[in-house]
Amino acid sequence: MKKWMAIMLVLTVILFGSVFGFYLFKQKMIAQFMANRPVPEMPVEVALASSQDWQPAIESIGFIEPYQGVNITSSVAGLVTKIHFSSGDTVRAGELLVSLEADVEKANLASATAKLPAVKRQMERNKSLLERGSVSQTQFDDSEANYLALVNDIAALKATIERREIRAPFSGVMGIRQINLGQYVQAGDDMARLENLDHMLLRFIVPQKDISLITLGTEIELNSDAYPDQWFKGQVTTIEPTVDPQSGVVQVQATIPNTEGQLRSGMYASVRIWQPVQANQIVVPQQAISFSLYGESLYVVESQTAEDGSETLTATQRTIQVGERRGDVAIIKKGVAADEQVVVSGQVRLRNGALVRIVEDSFLNRDQNLPKD
Repeated sequence: MKKWMAIMLVLTVILFGSVFGFYLFKQKMIAQFMANRPVPEMPVEVALASSQDWQPAIESIGFIEPYQGVNITSSVAGLVTKIHFSSGDTVRAGELLVSLEADVEKANLASATAKLPAVKRQMERNKSLLERGSVSQTQFDDSEANYLALVNDIAALKATIERREIRAPFSGVMGIRQINLGQYVQAGDDMARLENLDHMLLRFIVPQKDISLITLGTEIELNSDAYPDQWFKGQVTTIEPTVDPQSGVVQVQATIPNTEGQLRSGMYASVRIWQPVQANQIVVPQQAISFSLYGESLYVVESQTAEDGSETLTATQRTIQVGERRGDVAIIKKGVAADEQVVVSGQVRLRNGALVRIVEDSFLNRDQNLPKD
């Protein structure tokens, strides 16, 4: 019995030893295979960092205001008896726009005007008689007062009638009519909008750090999405004398010629103020730049020669300092040199020091290179 137990124990030890030995051999072979396996190369698309002359610009967003614009209103209440304009009409300064009922005032004016010659003759007669002592000073004073009162009444009636004739304060284009014939309007009611479109004002803001770069007469350019392919030019005409202490910005106003009437008040516009050209600036595509909590970076493809003389390409991650951005490109102030290759596609799969191979953009976009579900 003891002999069989010893034999079983020996067989068990041999069995477990064989299994453990096979496991160790397997792990060794796997490690050897992985060590000899070539490191995969990640496909990337690259672009050259170029040295260019760069013209920086101060950029902002502004809104357009009329050079002259007003809501046409009446200073008195009354019934609309005649409308002398149509929506969209071009009118000149002083042109009659709306007439309010003034029949009573006109009748009173006609009556007072008719009385004026007789009252004036009576005053002149009393003046002559006063010089001869035929009338008293009081009689002359009364006749003179009657004459002056009538003159003032006539002037007041004329002013009242004029207030009931609403005229254009300046030349411009009428907006949509807000009143109808026979309508009773109150003082201050809007009748229509009048704007002079020959020139427009553009109001925008700039950071206080840029205010020293702007002076009266500085040329500006603006673009509106209403005319995406057209840039309008103007000049700075006003700079706010104070800086907003909460936001640290300064309001600036520019005047824009608008002879063709394309710009309209209320439009938002992109504003650009060109600055002197800066030579030899490093420019890269914006798609090469990655963002993180630690700053901005990109991958540069570098060539290395192995011991066997073969050449390999590696992606080196660099922290960069980005300057001005415009369109699809950006200025790199620090971190990249001219003619270096930067990764513009495929960088999401990279790590610092990874082996890469340069491919065309079409290769990266092919379906067979995408992971399958």
